[in-house]
Amino acid sequence: MKGHMNTKNGEILIDNEVISKYAGLAAVECFGIVGMAAVSVKDGLVKLLMRNNVSQGVNVTVENNKLIIDFHIIVAYGISIMTVSENLMDSVKYKVEEFTGMEVEKINIFVEGVRTLD
Repeated sequence: MKGHMNTKNGEILIDNEVISKYAGLAAVECFGIVGMAAVSVKDGLVKLLMRNNVSQGVNVTVENNKLIIDFHIIVAYGISIMTVSENLMDSVKYKVEEFTGMEVEKINIFVEGVRTLD
């Protein structure tokens, strides 16, 4: 289901891919995030995604016109996962709600790996 808003001038539909890309770009700006991860279920491999593919590490679901966002991330070594996660949730929630005009109901974070910063 797509994001949906009614205005006095008509209807606005936002594709989930648009929200995924925006949320992914907002996430990689957060301190402690090395990048988004693509997980191969078949092979069990985790792959660090480049900046132009960040939406592959994000899954957006719309339920009752509220957003549920799942992130698959790789965090920087030596930084508190709890701190990084809270920062990610706060920052992305604010940015996505401002961008879309829709409420973010829930953000789920799946830490898929740890990398050292180069």
